[in-house]
Parts: sequence; C-alpha cells; structure tokens
Amino acid sequence: MFDKPGHGRLAHAPADHPPVPPAKTGLLIANLGTPDATDYWSMRRYLNEFLSDKRVIEWPSWIWQPILQLIVLTKRPFSSGKNYEGIWNKEADESPLLTITKSQTAKLAERMQTTYGDDVVVDFCMRYGNPSTPSVISKLKDQGCERIVFFPLYPQYAAATTATANDQAFRALMRMRWQPALRTVPAYYDHPLYIEALAQSIERATAGLAADQQPEVFVASYHGIPKSYFEKGDPYHCTCQKTSRLLQERLGWPAERLQTTFQSRFGPEEWLQPYTVEHVAELAKTGVKRIAVLAPGFSSDCVETLEEINEEIKESFEHAGGESFLYVPCLNDDDAHIDMLAAISGREMSGWATPRG
Repeated sequence: MFDKPGHGRLAHAPADHPPVPPAKTGLLIANLGTPDATDYWSMRRYLNEFLSDKRVIEWPSWIWQPILQLIVLTKRPFSSGKNYEGIWNKEADESPLLTITKSQTAKLAERMQTTYGDDVVVDFCMRYGNPSTPSVISKLKDQGCERIVFFPLYPQYAAATTATANDQAFRALMRMRWQPALRTVPAYYDHPLYIEALAQSIERATAGLAADQQPEVFVASYHGIPKSYFEKGDPYHCTCQKTSRLLQERLGWPAERLQTTFQSRFGPEEWLQPYTVEHVAELAKTGVKRIAVLAPGFSSDCVETLEEINEEIKESFEHAGGESFLYVPCLNDDDAHIDMLAAISGREMSGWATPRG
C-alpha cells in the first residue's frame, strides 16, 4: 500500500497527496473517570457530567436537573472534594484511579508490543473527565488506527457503566467524517483469568496472617445500582452473584464465608441489597470479629474503595464491635490482571491484528 515500509505516502497516490500513516489497530481501555482537582469547581464540573448522564440517573430531566443544579451541585462538590483530598496522589497531582489507569495502560502496551510489535497502539480514556473518550479516539485515528477495540474496564455489565462507556465511544464516531471501525469488549465477570486474579489477590493479602488472625468472613462489595434498573432488565446483579460464586468455588470455601453486598447508594430509591455499610455492622453484632472486604467490580482503586470501603465501611464494622478489618486491594496493575486484560484484548482483536512470530 505504501511506497516504502512505514512511509507516509501511498504508492498509487500523486506526489502532493497528504501523508497517510500506516494502518494500525487501536486498543482503548476505558475507565469511569476522575476530577482534574479537588477544588469546588473541578468537582462540580466532574459531578455535573457524571450525574447528568441519563444512564446513571434515569429520572426525567425536568425533574432531575433542577434538583441536581440547585441542590446537589451546591453541596456535594465540597464533600466529594474532601473525600478525594484524603486519597489524592499529591506527588503526581492526580487521583489514584488516574495513576493506576496510566500504569495499567503502560503495562498492557508492553504486552501488546511484545505480541504485535508496532501494529497495535494502546491508550486509555475516561467516560467522565479527562482524557475524554472523543479526544482519545480522535488521537488514535490520527495515529493511523483504522480499527479500534474499545475495552470498558467493568467486569460486570451494567447500563450505568459499560453501556454508557460504549455510548460515548459511538457518539465520538458520530462526529467523525472518516470513522475507524469499532469493536466493544463484553463483560468478563466469569473469565477464568479474572477469577484467578481475584483469588490470588485474596491469597496474597492473607498469606502473612496467623490462623487466629484470618478473616472469619470475606465480603465482596460491588458498586450498587437502583433496584428499579435491575427490574427493567439490567443483568448486573446476576453477574455479580456469579463472580462471587466462581470465586468462592475457586478458593474452596463454604458459601457463607464469601458474602455479596452492594455499596455507594445515592438518592432516595431502594438499591440492590444487602448494603455493605449495614451488612458489616450486622456481622459484628452477631459476633464476627474479623472480616476482609474486597471490591471485585472495580478494576482500579478509587474513592469508592480507598475512602468509602477503607474508611466509612471499616468504621461501621468497628463501631458495631468488630475488631479486625482487612481491605483487599483492587487488581490494579497486578501482573495477573494485566495478563487477563491482554488475553481478552487478543481475543477481541482476532482478524484485526496478527501476532508476530
């Protein structure tokens, strides 16, 4: 196609034809998002984008937007900013989620370079905040990516996470004259490498504990969704339960040792239950002294894990009489996690990118 390998001019094009980069495949991992800073206006911009998403809040705009603009966004940026301030990566001046996503991307790019050479370009984007999905898709297109595998980092599918990430990617294509082809990666809640990575993270977190220090109960805390979303057909609850069951079976535990709960309730609606913050308190009240909490639905540690689980939920357990609380970190940039992401990405790039070898 090109007159020389890697050259920017098509062999059949006239001499004055604009340079065209060699065709590549893009691999774009997408995470939820992050504010640019912890001040009021940065938090307000981020929360406004997030909470204005009709996949997240399904109320009619004429009801929700006045509440959001006049009530929620006058108060919540302060409390959310305080929560972020407590976990903020001050050295890099960014949220932990952004730091971790950058590391995941760099490690995944190394795997892809080893397998595909320069034929695959790896990058990341955020559904809310920066770098935005449209900006990174345009960037990949400018780098010659005629095909893009779009990978939302949500193990369990939900309309408020996976679907809205995909929506944003396709909205970006709607504004492009020359669109790249796009494939979306499905949820991977039952992928063997995902279950294995979770199991290894638990084994690693408890390896140094004596027998009398081992958690009596493990709580798998997933981000919640309103119960009404589930009743409308969202499969999220079912996939969370399957992840927990497969993990419990892999670890060889009785069913009662790994318990599934849901966190991060927002608004007046009933959400999926049991609620994590209440459930851990009930465990303590029934005599359970040692628990561990993990967050299988989060690919990266963030404010919901580092602040909500490791502070608010921990406090709820200890206030009710619990004595030992262990938080098992998310998979983050652990090698087993990157191996899983690389394996799934390779499967989804089949026919688009050819392994070297």
